[in-house]
Amino acid sequence: MPMLAILTNCPDEATADLIAEGLILARLAACANRYAPITSLYRWEGAVERTVEIPLLLKTRPELAERAEAEIRRLHPYDCPPILRVPLEANADFLAWIADETPV
Repeated sequence: MPMLAILTNCPDEATADLIAEGLILARLAACANRYAPITSLYRWEGAVERTVEIPLLLKTRPELAERAEAEIRRLHPYDCPPILRVPLEANADFLAWIADETPV
């Protein structure tokens, strides 16, 4: 039973918490992990930017990916939020727990 990890970077802890709580309450994710701040270096609108961001990892079902992404976009302040989908393999009981917490 494959599951999905969705990763995004947020401008601050409040945004990361808002997205995490929104997806958990809507049952679009079973779990959210907010990580320590990172420094991101990227090109945006012709300039090289350096920004401190908060990584957020969400675990969900693949069939909820589109709805989860829409909710992230709704809550995220970036014009182009990074939303990465990564297949998730894990122990069977953890995957079953994700399935139980994210009914389709």
